[in-house]
Amino acid sequence: MKYILVTGGVISGIGKGIIASSIGTILKSCGLRVTAIKIDPYINIDAGTFSPYEHGEVFVLNDGGEVDLDLGNYERFLDINLYKDNNITTGKIYQHVINKERHGDYLGKTVQVVPHITDAVQEWVMNQAKVPVDDDKREPQICVIELGGTIGDIEGMPFVEAFRQFQFKAKRENFCNIHVSLVPQPNATGEQKTKPTQNSVRALRGLGLSPDLIVCRSAKPIEMAVKEKISMFCHVEPEQVIFIHDVSSTYRVPILLEEQGIIKYFKQRLNLPIDDQPSDLLMKWKKMACRYERLLKVCSIALVGKYTKLSDCYASVFKALEHSALAINYKLDLMYIDSTELESSMEAENSVKYHQAWHKLCKADGILVPGGFGIRGTEGKLQAISWARTKKKPFLGVCLGMQLAVVEFARNCLNWEDANSTEFDPDTKNPVVIDMPEHNPGDMGGTMRLGKRRTVFKTENSVLKKLYGDEMFVEERHRHRYEVNPELTHCFEEKGLKFVGHDTEGNRMEIIELENHPYFVGVQFHPEFSSRPMKPSPPYLGLLLAATGTLNAYLQRGCKLSP
Repeated sequence: MKYILVTGGVISGIGKGIIASSIGTILKSCGLRVTAIKIDPYINIDAGTFSPYEHGEVFVLNDGGEVDLDLGNYERFLDINLYKDNNITTGKIYQHVINKERHGDYLGKTVQVVPHITDAVQEWVMNQAKVPVDDDKREPQICVIELGGTIGDIEGMPFVEAFRQFQFKAKRENFCNIHVSLVPQPNATGEQKTKPTQNSVRALRGLGLSPDLIVCRSAKPIEMAVKEKISMFCHVEPEQVIFIHDVSSTYRVPILLEEQGIIKYFKQRLNLPIDDQPSDLLMKWKKMACRYERLLKVCSIALVGKYTKLSDCYASVFKALEHSALAINYKLDLMYIDSTELESSMEAENSVKYHQAWHKLCKADGILVPGGFGIRGTEGKLQAISWARTKKKPFLGVCLGMQLAVVEFARNCLNWEDANSTEFDPDTKNPVVIDMPEHNPGDMGGTMRLGKRRTVFKTENSVLKKLYGDEMFVEERHRHRYEVNPELTHCFEEKGLKFVGHDTEGNRMEIIELENHPYFVGVQFHPEFSSRPMKPSPPYLGLLLAATGTLNAYLQRGCKLSP
């Protein structure tokens, strides 16, 4: 097993996740089996109880693990399926060690950060690195480990110490450290500064780790003189300094790394049994990146949510839309609309914001209402859904988006004026969305229906069934507590809102489709989590096809994309 540790310096959020994913992609393109581990030094057991404004979206895995969004990047770039134990947190490690201590496993010894915590980290990494993540279920050959945060953070210290020890346990030819740093360019001078990187590398060395590669992030391409300066002051060869400037799309990053000789370096440094040249996989990435940059036709989608101030809150949704747009050769114009700004109360409070939000919604080619929790902004989402339904705008509702589509239909088509979800109004006379029995009261982190579940199509006449390739069932990831009330579904079906997919028992409604509408679809699951750059998610692809007016032609071609 070969281990590649990716650390970061100067600032957090520098792009370690994309660089770790890109390195994995390059090595996979050379024919190696790659897995990935993300270490988050926070004390939370997992990401499940975070507000999206803390660390971005919560990504859900097949096994129900609620993890950091970087694991989403690994899955998309490497086309693998990870497990909750591929995300290590301080909370998980300490819980594991404390449980062992309570069990008496340490035989009365004093339990300390060194050696007990550091040993637990190393043991976890070695065990998890062997778990197969590809469809062929073979053991990985390379494990890319990303250490979250910044070198020098107090909470990251035990992990840095664990890897200081681990480099000797694994042996030099099996362990490699990549340090990602920032090269800022102050506007006042316009000069690229190397001092932050020098200090960051010095801090890393002081903790016992020496970088084998220094990846320098910058806004603009870095000059050769800067490369030589970093090489001299950071005690590495010039070819060990890699530059990654801001690019038009993340698909470019593996190509930039490969152009700077990273395959040749890894081959020598880790004794890898590979050719110097990448395979067809990287050529596909190159073609995809070039196609992305040459797109001319634009499709605009309005994303109506309540976490619109930070784009990372909907990272997987954005990627799923982008994958679908790229598949049909359109450039995505994603307009984030804060749902509270569509509500009538906003017109009195701030009429400019209100009218701007409605202007965006009206000019969009398609409307998407993603998942979420809590009552804030739900009335605005209902307004957007009503607009999409009445004006025949292509619409996709995901999770809460589907539940609200049912609420909107009940209020405006069935004339159940107080129809609601019991999440927002526990005493409603028409509870069209209810808390379902799989939900067990207790810790917030453990009360949801999580992970991959099967959805069975109950009719042949379904747009989504055709988009999924006429499969009898699909398996997608879930993250929710509430469900459409199964006792009321017949009322909706009589009026044209069809429940075309349900769970294996037939109690949980999974997919809705509205008759006599170009594309009005709701799904209880989260299809964005399984979208891949070269395999777009069918519900999102359907939305883009409908928004560009090409859905019927696509279905008539037998769901084949035009060349």
